[in-house]
Amino acid sequence: MADSGPNQQPNRFDVRATADSHFSWLRTRMSAERTLMSWVRTGIALIGFGFTIFQVLDRFNKTAGVEPAELPRAPWIFGLALIGTGVLALIVAVSQYRWCIRYLWSDQYKPIAGIGDRWHTPITAVTIVLILIGIWAFLAVFLRVR
Repeated sequence: MADSGPNQQPNRFDVRATADSHFSWLRTRMSAERTLMSWVRTGIALIGFGFTIFQVLDRFNKTAGVEPAELPRAPWIFGLALIGTGVLALIVAVSQYRWCIRYLWSDQYKPIAGIGDRWHTPITAVTIVLILIGIWAFLAVFLRVR
């Protein structure tokens, strides 16, 4: 049975619309964007490194005078694993970011959020484009099997 006494508050936190709370909200929003940018850098590195590893080792295996590799498909598998991990990291990061922003724009925090658009930020658009590039890189390596 829930206590319905005078001390019960309907919200989890008491949100007061002050300059301090607004700037705290802004710092939290920027922190979420910095976290997404960190994940974007990690995702780009994984996708780029996976694509490069595949290209370099695949060409190295085809070079004249080089002894055949024991596992000739290893660069293909390793490249796909890195690219897939990078794409998955970007998908998880953008979904986590959207969850955080949705929470920050919830009814409870709207009084301190101020004005602005909740979804249209450059980093969100860049992340979505990079996910598409990562999927393209994955397919390019995947379909390169002979």
